[in-house]
Amino acid sequence: MLGRFLEIGIQTQDIRASVEFYERLGFTQAQTGDTWPHPYGVLTDGRVYLGLHQARLDSPALTFVRPGIAGHLAALERCGVELSTVNIGGEVFNEVGFRDPAGLPVRMLEARTYSPASRPPGDESRCGQFLRLSVPATDFERVSRFWQSLGLAVGEEAAQPYPHLPLGREGLDLALHRPRFFAEPLLVFRDADMSARIASLRELDVGTLQPQPGLASKANAVLIAPEGTALLLLQDAGAA
Repeated sequence: MLGRFLEIGIQTQDIRASVEFYERLGFTQAQTGDTWPHPYGVLTDGRVYLGLHQARLDSPALTFVRPGIAGHLAALERCGVELSTVNIGGEVFNEVGFRDPAGLPVRMLEARTYSPASRPPGDESRCGQFLRLSVPATDFERVSRFWQSLGLAVGEEAAQPYPHLPLGREGLDLALHRPRFFAEPLLVFRDADMSARIASLRELDVGTLQPQPGLASKANAVLIAPEGTALLLLQDAGAA
C-alpha cells in the first residue's frame, strides 16, 4: 500500500549542525541526489535513515517510495487517507502527503532521493541499537486501525521498557506512547550496557542528557539533537 520505507524526514534550521551532531554519535552520511532544491543530507546507523531537510517540513515524517503514485491516490482515499499534499505532474517530482489520526506526517515519493550507505553488519552508533520511532497518541485504537488499513501489523500493548503499542512491517518499526510519558516523538535506542554508553556520550559532550521519568531502569536518558529531535536511550529495551 505505502511502498518501501525510505527515511524519517526531519526539519533542521542548521543542517551543518545537525549533520555534525549525528556524525559525532557514529552515524554516517549516505550519498544524496539533487532531487530537492534545499540543503538535504541523510545520516544512518545501518538500521535507520534520517533525512535532514533545511526547509519547511512537518517532522518527523515517515517517508515512503512507491512508483506510480498518481495511479494510487484512489486506493489511499478508500483507506480513509485525507491527502494534504498532492504534487503530481510531468514537471515536478511526484509526491503526496497526509497525516495519521495522531498527527504524524507521512510522505510518499515517486523515487529514492539517496543511495543507501554501506555499513558492516551489526554496526551501531554510540546510542546503541536503533529500536523504533515512537510517537505520542491519545487514542491508540483509532491510530492503530488507521495503520492496519495501510498494511502495518499491530502488536500487544506493553508496559516495558515504557508503556507503548508496537506497530510495524518490514523495514519500519513504529510505536505509540501516551503523551504523558513524553509529549514529542522519540527515536528509541537500546543497549545491554546503556549506562556505559551514556557515560561515554557525556564525555563527548554531544548535548544535554536528561533522565526520563517513569522507567523501571535508571540507566536511561533523553538526548536532544540541535534541530530538536529527541533520542531516548534505554537499558536493554528488548525486542518488544
